[in-house]
Amino acid sequence: METPSKRVEIIPAKRRAMILERLRRDGAASILELAEAIGASASTIRRDLEQLTEGGYLERTHGGALFVPPLQATFEHEPSLNAQLQHRQKRAIGALAALRINPRESVIFDTGSTVLEAVRAAAERQIPLTAVTNSIEAASLCAACPSWRVIVPGGTVRQGAQMMVGEPGQGFFGTIHADLCLVGAYAITGRILTDASLEVAALKRAMIRSARRAILLVDSTKFRAPSFSAFCDISAISEVITDDGADEEQLAALRVLNVKVTVAHTGGNDE
Repeated sequence: METPSKRVEIIPAKRRAMILERLRRDGAASILELAEAIGASASTIRRDLEQLTEGGYLERTHGGALFVPPLQATFEHEPSLNAQLQHRQKRAIGALAALRINPRESVIFDTGSTVLEAVRAAAERQIPLTAVTNSIEAASLCAACPSWRVIVPGGTVRQGAQMMVGEPGQGFFGTIHADLCLVGAYAITGRILTDASLEVAALKRAMIRSARRAILLVDSTKFRAPSFSAFCDISAISEVITDDGADEEQLAALRVLNVKVTVAHTGGNDE
């Protein structure tokens, strides 16, 4: 008699990200379709759909769910869930961004899951550099690199997030001249970069101003309607690195503005 195969347990944030990715791709799905695709029980999927609906990520339908892109300008993804969304694309973007770092440079690492992938990829290169970051998670990764000098500007830990905002960190960026800033955005719309939070946008603005060059790291889902607070014009960015899911017309529009655009090839859709 064969022993039934054990179902691999998936952490809730990853499972919910898989649900969102599936619904983004297909538009809608039933509970049974999602359960079969993801490898979870129908009751587990039902609970996940209820939480995602409460969070504003989707709408419930009879027996399933419908993907509805959040339109609120101040909408923010839950951090642990956001880290799992477009994960493979973010890794590919981060790997390319890490190659832009030269030995002994001073690099500002913004918060955000895509920039965090750049930190991981840069750490694997084992080159000496000075890292400046307001991300608690990134600072911990940087501190594990013996050839890195790590500077944390300080500030107030933002509730529910591994990051610091406000003073004294924001003022600190006005006193330094870094070689490079790797920055993310909640949305890129035409030539404007925005974030859902005023305080986060203000910090990004200060980071970009304090660096000789800035590279924007955004996955293809970030090409969308503007979020609440603008933090810079695309003219402040020397290069945009995104993934191959981005619309070619949007990328062509950036190139017309004399912005270097690099596409990370990921070779398929996330499942």
